[in-house]
Amino acid sequence: MSADIANTTAGARWRRRLGWNAAALLALLLLAFAAAWLLLAGSRPRLDGRQTLAGLAAPVRVTRDALGVARISAQNRTDLAYALGFVHGQERFFEMDLMRRAAAGELSALVGPAALKVDATNRVYRFRALAQRIVAQLPADQRGLLDAYARGVNAGLNALDVRPWEYLLLGQKPQPWTPADSILVVDAMYLDLITPPFNTVQRARLDATLPRPLVDFLLAPDPRWEAPLQGAVSTPVPLPAASVFDLRSAPPAPALHTAALAHALRERAVIGSNSFAVSGKLTASGAAIVANDMHLGLGVPNIWYRAELRYPDPADRARTITLNGVTLPGAPLLVAGTNGHIAWGFTDSYGKWRDWVRVLRDPADPLRYRVPGGWATLRVHHEVIDVAGAKPVPLTVRDTIWGPIVAHGPHGTPLAMDWIALHARAVNLDLLHLETASSVDQALAIAPTLGIPPQNFLVGDAQGHIGWTIAGNAIPLRRGFDPNLPADFSRPGVGWTGWLAPADYPRIVDPPDGRLWTANNRVAGGAWLALEGNGGYNLGARAQQLRDDLNARQRFTPQDMLDIQLDDRAVFMQHWYGLLRDTLTQNPQQPELRALAAATQTWSGRASIDSVAYHAARAFREKVIAAALAPFVARVKARYPHFAWPSGDTREYAVWTLVTQRPLYLLDRRYGSWNALLADCAQQVAKDFAQAPGGIAAQTWGRRNTTRIDHPLSAALPAPLRWLIDQPRTQLPGDSNMPRVQAPAFGASERFGIMPGHLAESYLHMPGGQSDNPLSPYYDAGWQAWAKGQPTPLLPGPAQHTLLLVPAPGRR
Repeated sequence: MSADIANTTAGARWRRRLGWNAAALLALLLLAFAAAWLLLAGSRPRLDGRQTLAGLAAPVRVTRDALGVARISAQNRTDLAYALGFVHGQERFFEMDLMRRAAAGELSALVGPAALKVDATNRVYRFRALAQRIVAQLPADQRGLLDAYARGVNAGLNALDVRPWEYLLLGQKPQPWTPADSILVVDAMYLDLITPPFNTVQRARLDATLPRPLVDFLLAPDPRWEAPLQGAVSTPVPLPAASVFDLRSAPPAPALHTAALAHALRERAVIGSNSFAVSGKLTASGAAIVANDMHLGLGVPNIWYRAELRYPDPADRARTITLNGVTLPGAPLLVAGTNGHIAWGFTDSYGKWRDWVRVLRDPADPLRYRVPGGWATLRVHHEVIDVAGAKPVPLTVRDTIWGPIVAHGPHGTPLAMDWIALHARAVNLDLLHLETASSVDQALAIAPTLGIPPQNFLVGDAQGHIGWTIAGNAIPLRRGFDPNLPADFSRPGVGWTGWLAPADYPRIVDPPDGRLWTANNRVAGGAWLALEGNGGYNLGARAQQLRDDLNARQRFTPQDMLDIQLDDRAVFMQHWYGLLRDTLTQNPQQPELRALAAATQTWSGRASIDSVAYHAARAFREKVIAAALAPFVARVKARYPHFAWPSGDTREYAVWTLVTQRPLYLLDRRYGSWNALLADCAQQVAKDFAQAPGGIAAQTWGRRNTTRIDHPLSAALPAPLRWLIDQPRTQLPGDSNMPRVQAPAFGASERFGIMPGHLAESYLHMPGGQSDNPLSPYYDAGWQAWAKGQPTPLLPGPAQHTLLLVPAPGRR
């Protein structure tokens, strides 16, 4: 009995200890949660009350509506820049910090070794040193705005009770904002928007391995899908004859592993931005309507910040300038939107804005290289990349008069990059001039002066006029070389000879049918195309669908423009679906192919989330492209292991021509016929789908196209907690090559349809909220409307919060 009593006593003791431990653990968890909540709460932006600030000349009122849209009312433009900086600094400082550091190659100092590769790639451009030179040469009024904005950012940051939560997680302190940092934010957009830098190098590798007629065919644009605003579609490139190249008789190339082939042929990035406009003769109001959806990589928070900016017109203080649209945190400007008289938007132009220059070194002195008229000495910069938690990493940059050496050509020749972003004219604040423009003609005259990455610029006004041009003040004039291949600029008269004058920019005003559209496609032909060059234009299918959507209507409202932006019809994929169905019909003997045929029998004609047929057709296309191009890729990679297929509009024409004309001499010798290649590709799709959870019938497009819109630091959190700061995983319709471009982490960073003079009828929505603080009511405000394609008003709603910024007594 004594043993039983002892056991009972011991058991009770252990139960008490477990209970105490559980209680202690719960208490610790509650304390940790409370501490985290208090720290997050301390870094929430100030929304109400009165904030005294040194540096203001007059009070500024900041209100926010239900979506957190900031309405900032100032008595002069300098105070407006200060107040916008204050708001950005409070709600978006971490994201601004990431952008400036990414451009400068300084991310590793904040996040550690994981960013070293990005830093090493970007530091060679030495953007920070260039940004400081640009700030020094800006006109006094623009420099003054940058100074005021930087003071505002730092004031907003300092006014937080606790530094932004991201820095607490990283164990870092935020560094003050400087005017040069705003230039770096624009540089970050250059890095994001310009096509992959090595297209020309990859083209040169193709040229060095395969006959030129074959390369021209393999990289040819597809005239069937082009929809330029000006000029004719491209002339079809003929299929090269067997006498040019015969795969069946040529020596076989080493076989490529599937992963290596997929990596070499994968699209380097999803491309997608749309802008389109209709003139007043197609609207009931008589005003133009401009629609714009700039597609970018999506994250939490969204890249843009919605605002209404108000200040007296310096030329007539009785008149208030009112701007509505999206700002870019890090810059004191409205990027896209309206001033009430005009509305404007952008899409990436994908012109040829950088060239590769062969650097011919002196055999007797490797620091000397040939230049027109003689020799020059390389400028050597010894950079140091600071790394949080690790030793600094040295980096040597060798610079030429054309730009830094960042690659080598097919024969080992060093290649320097001459890129417009590396010239001092690349960034300015001339976007300010659009704030007071009142007509399309005035806006089109301003666009060629803007210091931004060259963009398609679409504008409409309240009088009903519409226009297009290229915005950006750095279009190079070339002479004496083929910009599609590395060139020798040391020869006299060869290279960039100057910059295109604003008066010579291409321009279209009030086309007869009252419609304009751009979608990263080739917009112009002839002499205009020669000026811009081809920097990796997107296949024109998306632009063509926009054009046809516009032509299908004779009258327009803003809602009609949103309907076009959300068009997910699979016009481009229709012919690939037909080829898949033909292949399945001709090869019915294989069980998996029969199952795939049954699952894809119904074709909705859309990239809808419930469509297995769309998913299968898309996967089939990628398999066919890989199989058709594999023998050519293998030959180039045998000589150049780092070869990857040039991005842009470079696969559809050649592959579709091959699978429809079926020349046996250009078929991989692994296959006895083109039908065998197609059947094998369909079999691969069926096998992949069958092995996925749920089998073939469950492989809907929505499974493949589920959003992953995450905060940059969510990976640093335990997996069960990431949902707290990431957007919810959501299946969405849409894909590339249709107006509703959508990928898991890529899509419309904003959508708007603006009718100048009728802003109450206009809309704007974004895939995320205004603030980066998870406790803010505006952390994900607007997400649901964007995901469902529901319009939200362009104009701010009733004020829910009011903050008054007032100057400190005696300090202005």
